[in-house]
Amino acid sequence: MSSDAPAESNVDVLIIGAGPAGIQHPTTASWPRTRIIDKRNTKIFCGQADGLQCRSLEIFDSLGFGDRAWKEANHMIEICMWNPGADGVIRRSDRIPDTIVGLSRFQQIVLHQGRIERFFLDNIKKYSGDTIKVERGVLPESLEIDMDKVEDDAAYPVKVKLRILSDEEATPPQAQSGSKVKASDGLFRSNLGMEDDEEDLIRKSKARAGESEVVNAKYVIGCDGARSWTRRTLGFELDGEATDFIWGVMDIIPVTDFPDIRMRCAIHSASNGSLMVIPRENRLVGLYIQLKEVTPDASGRADRSKITPDFIFSAAQKILAPYKINYEYCDWWTAYQIGQRVGTSFDAERRVFLAVDAVHTHSPKAGQGMNVSMQDAFNLGWKVGLVAKGICKREILSSYQSERRRVAQDLIEFDQKFSRLFSGRPAKGVMDAEGVSMEEFKEAFLKGNMFTSGLSVNYGPSCIVVKPGDAAEQGDGSEKTKKLVATHAITPEEFQRKQALASGLPVGMRVNSFRVLNQACARPWHFQERLKADGRFRVILFAGNILNPGQKERVDKFCAQLDAPGSFLRRATPSGKPIDTVVEVLTIHSAKRVETELLRDFPEVLHPFDEHVGWDYNKVFVDDESYHEGYGNAYKNYGVDRERGCVVAVRPDQYVGWMGELEDFAGLEGYFAGCLVLRG
Repeated sequence: MSSDAPAESNVDVLIIGAGPAGIQHPTTASWPRTRIIDKRNTKIFCGQADGLQCRSLEIFDSLGFGDRAWKEANHMIEICMWNPGADGVIRRSDRIPDTIVGLSRFQQIVLHQGRIERFFLDNIKKYSGDTIKVERGVLPESLEIDMDKVEDDAAYPVKVKLRILSDEEATPPQAQSGSKVKASDGLFRSNLGMEDDEEDLIRKSKARAGESEVVNAKYVIGCDGARSWTRRTLGFELDGEATDFIWGVMDIIPVTDFPDIRMRCAIHSASNGSLMVIPRENRLVGLYIQLKEVTPDASGRADRSKITPDFIFSAAQKILAPYKINYEYCDWWTAYQIGQRVGTSFDAERRVFLAVDAVHTHSPKAGQGMNVSMQDAFNLGWKVGLVAKGICKREILSSYQSERRRVAQDLIEFDQKFSRLFSGRPAKGVMDAEGVSMEEFKEAFLKGNMFTSGLSVNYGPSCIVVKPGDAAEQGDGSEKTKKLVATHAITPEEFQRKQALASGLPVGMRVNSFRVLNQACARPWHFQERLKADGRFRVILFAGNILNPGQKERVDKFCAQLDAPGSFLRRATPSGKPIDTVVEVLTIHSAKRVETELLRDFPEVLHPFDEHVGWDYNKVFVDDESYHEGYGNAYKNYGVDRERGCVVAVRPDQYVGWMGELEDFAGLEGYFAGCLVLRG
């Protein structure tokens, strides 16, 4: 390529930033033509984020590699709280479960970010046929949006000029001094690190006549960190401010007499600050250490020159006293200044989108950074992918900001309180107004467990969530959300009637998982396992008691409408493709499995026939007792009537979008007409 006449190409999606969220997008076969660029020439091998919450593991499982993370990681089972007594000596005050019991089939685990990125990269290779690779040492130089083309679904309105960096330019500066052992320095990535370096890198590249390229994209996704080039180029801001709290982090193999070193611990010392212990894989332990001796200057920034591994570790030793701790091996270290900020806007013209640290920053102690970021990507990814492929209407893209900015706002509010309680000095008594109540801290910890699990997210009304209420109020409250008009009007009374059909499947929330049996072979499945992240919507037919003649008649009528030539299911399916290409129909019935037959009792549309491979035996399930794994009580747990059942529409990200009676086929069809491109 020549810098005088750069090469030019078209791509459906350009992703800027190759962290876990950036490389999560193209991990299924349903993803369109994509390029992923990152200015750094190496991936992460240690450190960075490590906590994985319940919802993230459910997402990993839907992508096909949840088992890999589950096997490699350290499992977090219990939290121990240590607080100072009247004599100032720290003692264990509480033990509580790390994850709320029964909340999910997964619990919190810990595994370093590099391994998680590897899982995503392996999936990209698998599903793209090795055609999508991370292009490292590539920096965006300019971005322009052609306003005349933004409403043209076939156009490529975003022009991005890329610059190819040399190996030296793409290598981040990392200090290796100041420690008794050689350890990877993560300070350059933290918010105490250097300022934005893109302009300097571009100048250096131009000075040596560096190579450049122009990419015309339908969509651009900026996952390029808290100092996001994409956000700055769009002129968007982060609202919020930094605190005076400075924390250090070290991943070490500890040698210690502290008894709970293999438990997650929240430790408040009497006067030396606070510390969090995060036991990790391979005997590593992450220490998150308050640095009380480092304070920001008048500009609000801390002096990073005095922050070394020895300085950080010395603070940890003081907090843990009278227990002793030392180490010979340090894997990684960093420091950061606690701050909570959220982006003013998450997209430009529904063509350029921001995710992860580019639109929200907060402290890492609640284990939310990577988790919320990956959930941003999960929310945005299927929407951009299906719109780019012409399967969904562009209107669904407006829901990204309303849904995920609200989550970011809730996260900032939670983190502000949590960080204050964690970093504050313990109260010496009820009259100590300046100190932090340890009971209040414990209560916040317990209440926060539901939020931090990622399972409390409840999306507001839109074209893909049919529920009553104000879209802005239930979303992020922005002017953009006020313009987000739900396609389907529904009164509160009608919604309550419909929601009562499946009270355990709240519209706007993710589908919980209970065991069901495959009708054909009796194999037990967690039902959520059948909701793979392959870009497909699902219609879940709770067929009720299929052996009841009246109920059988209701099911047959519903299936006849579903299978009709002009139905949404037929019109959404591309010509020549299987009937379940865009919308998959899954059935759960409540009759006894041994008294029912797949081919006799269930219409063909529920188990489609293929002339080459026969019937599909993996779409009809029963709420019945397993020989070996007990009874899942799916109907009871989902709150569905065992005789009459109901119908539920589920989005590709496992969130409930609509529900109704079997007779409400028009409502179901209206839901899909509002978000899918229906042909004919």
